Amino acid sequence: MAKIKTISINRKKLSWLLEQDLQTKLAILNNHLEISRMLVNDILEDEVKSYSGSWYSHDKPHNSRYSRWGFNPGSVKIGDQRIPVDVPRVYDKYSGCNKQLGNYEQLKEIPAIDEGVLKAVLLGLSTRDYNQVMCNLLDSFGLSHSSVSREFIEQSSKKLEAFEKRDLSEYDFVSLFIDGKYLAKEQIIIVLGVTMQGDKIPIGFIQSTTENARSIKELLGNLINRGLQYDEGLLIVIDGSKGLYKAVKEVFGEYAVIQRCQWHKRENVISYLSESKKEHYRKRINKAYRNENYEEAKELLREIIKDLKSDNMSAAASLEEGFEETLTLHRLGLMEDFGRSFASTNCIESLNSQIEKYLKKVKYWKSSDQRYRWVSAALIEIEHRMRKVNNYQKLSEMKVKIQQKLSEKGIVAAEVA
Repeated sequence: MAKIKTISINRKKLSWLLEQDLQTKLAILNNHLEISRMLVNDILEDEVKSYSGSWYSHDKPHNSRYSRWGFNPGSVKIGDQRIPVDVPRVYDKYSGCNKQLGNYEQLKEIPAIDEGVLKAVLLGLSTRDYNQVMCNLLDSFGLSHSSVSREFIEQSSKKLEAFEKRDLSEYDFVSLFIDGKYLAKEQIIIVLGVTMQGDKIPIGFIQSTTENARSIKELLGNLINRGLQYDEGLLIVIDGSKGLYKAVKEVFGEYAVIQRCQWHKRENVISYLSESKKEHYRKRINKAYRNENYEEAKELLREIIKDLKSDNMSAAASLEEGFEETLTLHRLGLMEDFGRSFASTNCIESLNSQIEKYLKKVKYWKSSDQRYRWVSAALIEIEHRMRKVNNYQKLSEMKVKIQQKLSEKGIVAAEVA
């Protein structure tokens, strides 16, 4: 059975292991040091929470004295082997130094796990009995159960609560991506925000049978209730879904500057054509959208529509529908700097692909609550690894252009600082 590479799960916790299929669990069990590493990660994280609080929570203990401050390389000795771990850093604002983690000092010398414990852990994993797994491993390490809090045992529920209650008023969003995908055989509609600093932050999601306007309006309304600011205008990137478009317009009104996904538009048009004509029109549409000049791109697309009317009226009608909104970045003069990141829904498509990697490992979904917990846990995990959008240093220019667009509509937006 293949050995799991150490580096691939360097910061994983036991909740991740519970998601895996039986073959992966058995492979990791063959190298019990990886299970030990996961438990070490959980115990260290639990102590960090006691100082600085949970991710995204505004309820900070010790009057916000402590802050998360990255990681330092470290190691623990398990039996006669030493394995590397990433040790969280906690910064003490009062002393100006990093806080020493007592659990890490205690964990530096851990006895080896015997075969009986491994069998007990395997039983817990096969029945998804998280508490049983934790108790078996804590006993094997010689640690008291009280050293690990209930928050640690129920961390997926806490992550969902933190995600759903995160205060959005502290973020200065310039754009939202909204897209629905079938994840684990259910439609999940996700909203991804982009801040003025270029950070991509998943801020909300719902489970829905379709991309219908009513459920999406409730999702967007919830984001506003949590502090989402939109009175300076937002560039909102969506596909061609009528339900998405209707919900965005009804919730944000004229403050929404909509960019329709050029990739979806092209593929919708191509889907009407015969195989012999698809590549020809795909190249022409790509060339038109790549032209950064609004008038020139528009003229190229008009020529394509004219030719399509001879080849396939449905394809021509598809390209005409929402025509101007596929050229929003062109019209704002932003295509050169932001076309790669904002002309399509690729940013959120990438996020959806990463979520799928988490969810496909869960073989049996018991309830919607379980689905929400795992989706939120995946989003929080992925968020810390997402790269900034291209040319994020110029996002202030995007905000200026958006506000100019609002002014043309007779809407007064707050000035950019």
